[in-house]
Amino acid sequence: MGAPALKERFPELMGRAAAGLAGQGSDCLGFDDEYSRDHDFGPGFLVWLTDGDYDKYGAELQAAYDALPREYRGYARKPTHTGAQRVGVMRTTDFYNYYIGCTVPESLMKWVRIQEHFLATCTSGAVFEDGLGEFTAIRDALLPCYPEDVRLKKLAARAASMAQSGQYNFPRMMRRGDVFGARLALGEFLNAALSMAYLLNFRYEPFYKWQFAGAGELVAMSDALPYLRDIAAGSTRRDDKRIAYDIEAACAVAVSELRLQGLTEAGGDYLEPHAYSIMAHIEDETIRNLHVMEG
Repeated sequence: MGAPALKERFPELMGRAAAGLAGQGSDCLGFDDEYSRDHDFGPGFLVWLTDGDYDKYGAELQAAYDALPREYRGYARKPTHTGAQRVGVMRTTDFYNYYIGCTVPESLMKWVRIQEHFLATCTSGAVFEDGLGEFTAIRDALLPCYPEDVRLKKLAARAASMAQSGQYNFPRMMRRGDVFGARLALGEFLNAALSMAYLLNFRYEPFYKWQFAGAGELVAMSDALPYLRDIAAGSTRRDDKRIAYDIEAACAVAVSELRLQGLTEAGGDYLEPHAYSIMAHIEDETIRNLHVMEG
């Protein structure tokens, strides 16, 4: 309904434009449900234009977009002040700059500094059509995952974090009776472990509240998910030996997958030596010489 109306009024422009639904929102990740309908839910899509086309036609096309029917199949969009970037007309360059500060990072160090969930966001959803191919070319350059040296650097950082937070600091905090510090250590461990799982599957990890939801689709390191879910659902006030067991079991699965991918030659299931072994596989000297926990 929306695209045909815009194509009828702007046939040449829409022939050059890209259209789709990507970016922020559970609908772009396929996780929307009845609870998602209280904000920024309803009919809508994005139209991406080149810089030149946006400068010339952007305001007029946005006005035409705003004039489209607000209701479709019984649903009306419920916009919020934070949802302005989710639908409507925008530059292709602005879309990518909003999330990652550039289109395609021109150096490995820039790749290192971009958080996974921002890359997951700007490569989410679907592109319905792309006349010039500009939007899709950038998207394809960002997928499926980081350049290999950067993926390895982040895997090393996750291994180091899992070792430090879960295998080392959690039991120490519990021995001190510091259940609050132990809870923080578990949070760090879960974030690092889930990120490692996505990276081992050559995927970007989504925004934190969707990490577990998306992890169900992963293959590599999937055997660790029951242990990670058990940790997340539990409490530091219960038997800490059970949590320590879950941590070690998840780490053993991670080590097994790292070995399967040929990324570590270290022995044992304590992840810190594996972090340094992964680092040794990085070809770029600058990235290889970063602190092990960088990334």
